[in-house]
Amino acid sequence: MSGRWPDRSVRRPLSLQRWEDLTFLHWPLPAATVQDRLPPGLAVDTFDGQAWVGVTPFRMHARPSLGPAVPHLSTFTEINLRTYVRGPDGSDGIWFFSLECPRLPVVLALRAAGVPYVWADAGMRADPGHVHYRSRRRSGVAMHAGVRPGEPVEPDALTDFLTGRWSAYVRRLGRLWRIDVEHEPWPLLTARAGAAVGQLVAAAGLPPLTGEPLVHFSPGVRARIAAPVPVGGGSTRPAGRR
Repeated sequence: MSGRWPDRSVRRPLSLQRWEDLTFLHWPLPAATVQDRLPPGLAVDTFDGQAWVGVTPFRMHARPSLGPAVPHLSTFTEINLRTYVRGPDGSDGIWFFSLECPRLPVVLALRAAGVPYVWADAGMRADPGHVHYRSRRRSGVAMHAGVRPGEPVEPDALTDFLTGRWSAYVRRLGRLWRIDVEHEPWPLLTARAGAAVGQLVAAAGLPPLTGEPLVHFSPGVRARIAAPVPVGGGSTRPAGRR
């Protein structure tokens, strides 16, 4: 279940990662609209009847659990476009519409595993009191966001729903797979942001996002990423919270 603490222990991680200077940008959308963009077997997860779409930019540091980091490939800016779902196994988690990454070998390897990475010129700059993210694909699809972190915040139910996710689903070889993650609770700050993400959202086939985003910032966490496990079929009826 979504929440502040992981619901599964990742005892044999496939990858060890560190996510730094991460911003959660979230907008609500009608549940039916998001459901139409999900693969068979996944149901959109809602809070008070609304689905949520998020853009999450951050600095990634990754290495295999049984070996050293690969120079040049282990650190990069990632920007993912996501929503929240329930799988046919009853678990909740994340569905990624896309993940921007500037390292082509990483993109090719993870696309082969079913993770929808996209090769893009993605980068970020973290200055005192301000973080700026930007990305541009070879097709011209671009985004940018400027974020000013604020004060520590105690998560409420909606914040836990949006940030406390402990699995992601991918589709590969005609079936769904679940990837579990374990990390300490997010240290979260309030934040203000100016973001232009319309091209990223349109490229995923989603309608325009309106209004100001709900913003949270985190200095980061260390994460343990499990190997994918297959999950069975099931209903795609939207699942709601509250």
